[in-house]
Amino acid sequence: MRSFTQSLGADLKPWLLAARPKTLPISFIPIMVGTVIAHGVVDQIDWAIAVLALLFSIFIQIGTNLVNDALDFKKGVDTDSRIGPKRITQSGLLSMKQVLQGGFFCFALAFLFGIPLIMHGGFPLLGIIIVSICCGYIYTGGPWPLAYHGMGELFVFIFYGLVSTSAVYFLQTGFVGPYSLVAGIQLGLLACAPIAINNLRDISSDATSNKKTLAVRFGKRAARIEIALFILLPYLIGFYWIEQGYPLMTLLPLISLAMAIRNVRLINNTEPSPQYNTFLGFSVLHMLSFGILLVIGYLL
Repeated sequence: MRSFTQSLGADLKPWLLAARPKTLPISFIPIMVGTVIAHGVVDQIDWAIAVLALLFSIFIQIGTNLVNDALDFKKGVDTDSRIGPKRITQSGLLSMKQVLQGGFFCFALAFLFGIPLIMHGGFPLLGIIIVSICCGYIYTGGPWPLAYHGMGELFVFIFYGLVSTSAVYFLQTGFVGPYSLVAGIQLGLLACAPIAINNLRDISSDATSNKKTLAVRFGKRAARIEIALFILLPYLIGFYWIEQGYPLMTLLPLISLAMAIRNVRLINNTEPSPQYNTFLGFSVLHMLSFGILLVIGYLL
């Protein structure tokens, strides 16, 4: 741990790069949406709990990113031929030991932020927090890493969709309602898109290193169909809100549909290449736009 603290004190820039800040909206959008939807049920939002839930979610994602950075390098996935964004361990800016320790430090911080959530929400939150941290590690680590067996999208859908949105809703209301579940499904699908784009971009290197993502297992055509479904299905699911008396939650997100269709079309017409880094960024921006429009539709 000493090498981690020394490197942290020496230069923060590599750590900021390793945290992958451009992807962090994936962790805070479900918290935002779940909190706002809960506001329609309770008289007053407990903002301290909302902020702690946000910090917990962010540090779980950063910890997962750091462990992924370190262990993908160790397993030979991240090499000099990588076409994705620079990885800190692979580039030599930090050692594998330092990055791995940084990941564990973030998981520890997440657990500390989770303690008040456990006190507020009881044993269900204890289970969620422990499982979230464990899965953050086994996404890349352990004897059966999720990302290496085609389970990355499922992990993201569950934890950055259903669990995040419903857990923060539960913390505010004391129960899990259908609104939080439907919103969680929409956001979970959108959160899967960047992972699927990442896996299609890296299909050749992943196949060489025996990382059996869904793209590697089923090929480019299936991966493109998967990405299109992740991006477009939330709009179809959104018609649920009209039936519940919230038509603007259906209509306002349609403003972002042009962005969604454009990204799907570009991915369909472009072979895996560094250009996919831009498509990945678009998918995160799309999720952010969709989430904000969903919230505005609920509030109006």
